[in-house]
Amino acid sequence: MEGSGEQPGPQPPNPGDHRIRDGDFVVLKREDVFKAVQVQRRKKVTFEKQWFYLDNVIGHSYGTTFEVTSGGSLQPKKKKEEPTSETKEAGTDNRNIVDDGKSQKLTQDDIKALKDKGIKGEEIVQQLIENSTTFRDKTEFAQDKYIKKKKKKYEAIVTVVKPSTRILSIMYYAREPGKINHMRYDTLAQMLTLGNIRAGNKMIVMETCAGLVLGAMMERMGGFGSIIQLYPGGGPVRAATTCFGFPKSFLSSLYEFPLNKVDSLLNGTFSAEMLSSEPKDSASVEERNGTLEEKQTSEQENENSMAEAPGSNHPKEQETMEIVSQDQEYKEAKERRSKKDYIQEKQRRQEEQRRRHLEAAALLSERNADGLIVASRFHPTPLLLTLLDFVAPSRPFVVYCQYKEPLLECYTKLRERGGVINLRVSETWLRNYQVLPDRSHPKLLMSGGGGYLLSGFTVTMDNLKEDPSLNSNSSTLELHKTEEPAAKKRKCPESDS
Repeated sequence: MEGSGEQPGPQPPNPGDHRIRDGDFVVLKREDVFKAVQVQRRKKVTFEKQWFYLDNVIGHSYGTTFEVTSGGSLQPKKKKEEPTSETKEAGTDNRNIVDDGKSQKLTQDDIKALKDKGIKGEEIVQQLIENSTTFRDKTEFAQDKYIKKKKKKYEAIVTVVKPSTRILSIMYYAREPGKINHMRYDTLAQMLTLGNIRAGNKMIVMETCAGLVLGAMMERMGGFGSIIQLYPGGGPVRAATTCFGFPKSFLSSLYEFPLNKVDSLLNGTFSAEMLSSEPKDSASVEERNGTLEEKQTSEQENENSMAEAPGSNHPKEQETMEIVSQDQEYKEAKERRSKKDYIQEKQRRQEEQRRRHLEAAALLSERNADGLIVASRFHPTPLLLTLLDFVAPSRPFVVYCQYKEPLLECYTKLRERGGVINLRVSETWLRNYQVLPDRSHPKLLMSGGGGYLLSGFTVTMDNLKEDPSLNSNSSTLELHKTEEPAAKKRKCPESDS
């Protein structure tokens, strides 16, 4: 094994990775609401009308539930065992209960006074139950529903969980579905399965879903293999990818390439000069800096002349003005150095981006990708017909679209083009269920649609048109197939007679 020459892949996770550390990306959970944040000390976080600091979560395990206390600090909530031996006093039905707003003795001022005293949410809920005149007349199910509703309103409880594809896709679909093109989480799972995303693959992805599809692929591949992301515009958007909190070893196998340079790569006209490091922008920045420096120097000269004029009469004022001008000169010199460092840092990043683009172009030029994933807001037909040339034969491809009609057009174009098999347009149907003792049933509200998928496999193109001999043989075979056997011709008139 020593002489095999295999490169070591990413190391397995450390045992302490289940602990929350400073700078980690986490997901806050309360009931069915999620929010992705980064753990930073003394940084105020607002979640579900509650503000708090995440300092106390550092060092605890993922999945710990915290309670928001006074001052915005989080304290781990202790689990209390509910007594099961006591029988609840409940009514048989709710027919005699009238919702007139007079059943609760506590007013809003009383509840606010309890909050100001620092009483916890559990005690407030207990007092609401004791001061309700209709609570004991409700059925057992109605009582549980009432307690759950009041706990959600008055108990400030937050659970910190580790980011994953399922959690982030549910969060984006519930909070900002437009950013991920209304892609539902079960549709994303189907994409990963149909695309055969696994460790060691060389994948191509073109997505405009805030980096959610890219992050899901990186999570499933585990840092092994390579991913080439094609992006429109000035650069890729990876807001959701950042929320995963991947280590740096995962990013080393991630490449990016501009979508407007794909045609030149296919035509063979691509060159390194096309990926210029944008000298115009840096020049404009330098010009602006130069004009600013000139203005600052002219203003400084004016101030110096103004300071020299009254100098003969007031020597103390002259000294103070000289000190102020020296401080201003120091500030201006510091600003010049910071601007120069900014320009150098920008040039360094541009050179690094150019190098990564060249590496991605070299990988694409091999035309042996193990799969293709397309999930963008653009029309899928031109994208797919162009990018399929980079995929090796007998490899899967998956295209997502929010609507069915563009995929049907893409399906027709692929059938005319050839080189693909097992084409299928699919849509998944999802319905959530409430699973509780004696009251399990489908939920009343469900998603109307999570998008459509077009999947298939690439094969080598048919060369019958290029070889005339093969074309003539195929025409004779078609004639033999279409011609009806003689036995069937004789049987037809006999059956009529």
